[in-house]
Amino acid sequence: MRTAELDSYIRRTFAEHSGLSEAELFSGDTTLADVISRSSRMTNSIDLMESFARTANALRKDHGIRVRLPALPLDTPMTSVVKLFLEECERKAQKEESA
Repeated sequence: MRTAELDSYIRRTFAEHSGLSEAELFSGDTTLADVISRSSRMTNSIDLMESFARTANALRKDHGIRVRLPALPLDTPMTSVVKLFLEECERKAQKEESA
């Protein structure tokens, strides 16, 4: 799957799980703390982690790609989180090609 398609999929899926629009999540420098404060579905960082886990599970289920994200500080921009998701996807793809 192409990177642009994965990028769109990850953004759309996380938006669904967070209860925020893609525009709210990915415009400007929206941070993880901003997401928690703006989302009616989140009250703390555990809720945020659950949304990331749901997104990762959907990625595994729909595309067969298993990713894990490191712990991230709350001042991390959402665009950086998507970049980490994509880097993990690329790392998994390279690992499969070399196997």
